Amino acid sequence: MPIAAVLFDLDDTLLWDERSVEEAFEVTCQAGAAETGVDASALLAAVREEARALYESYDTFAFTKMIGINPFEGLWANFTAGSQPEFRKLQELAPVYRKESWRRGLHRLGVDNEALAETLAAQFAAERRTRPYVYEETFEVLKELQGNVKLLLLTNGSPDLQQEKLDGVPELVPYFDHIIISGDFGKGKPDVSIFKHALDLLGVEADQAVMVGDKLTTDIKGGNAAGLHTVWINRVDRPHDPAIQPKFEIKHLSELHAIVAAL
Repeated sequence: MPIAAVLFDLDDTLLWDERSVEEAFEVTCQAGAAETGVDASALLAAVREEARALYESYDTFAFTKMIGINPFEGLWANFTAGSQPEFRKLQELAPVYRKESWRRGLHRLGVDNEALAETLAAQFAAERRTRPYVYEETFEVLKELQGNVKLLLLTNGSPDLQQEKLDGVPELVPYFDHIIISGDFGKGKPDVSIFKHALDLLGVEADQAVMVGDKLTTDIKGGNAAGLHTVWINRVDRPHDPAIQPKFEIKHLSELHAIVAAL
């Protein structure tokens, strides 16, 4: 049965989110270093560790893990959307979490400056918002697929934050027949239910669909469980996991055409 639909992950599949985050951290930590004399790289490592630990300490952590919202998204998200009560808790926590992550990172390096922590927290969020990077092949691949198969964007995350990412690259949205954000649906990848929801929207069977994503633990694990053909985009030679085997592995999205044609 020929392929009728291709499902794409968003972050680090079509959008280069990792670069956006890294650059925002680097610029902000350089500003912190200039103000205090600490090493910028040491500050970056400290803030990353403190942010992750603090994020996991909140009673919202299980929910964010289920939806698929990572600690560094929490450093610039406002959580103003989403119907679940946990999003209102996150909305309340967000300003505290942002400031406290930077305060703790600075404190680990011997700097006790609450005002600077607040300044750096705001700067990081602003820096991240100015960096909506798209992989060079994204639009070419989507253009070639559009009209030949149905296209669906399946992304984990907070509804307002993922929408903000899409708003930053408005030419991306028109390529898709449907867009599903886990925070709107109520569960995130790898839960099979969100993949089944996507297939229902598209009106196709699992063996007629391809899931393309960069994360084994969400995109590939969930796609496999739902019976889709899975394609792991592994641009930077991330380690393999024997327990999660994609049907195909590629380094560049342009390799997808041959796979779709062969299936």
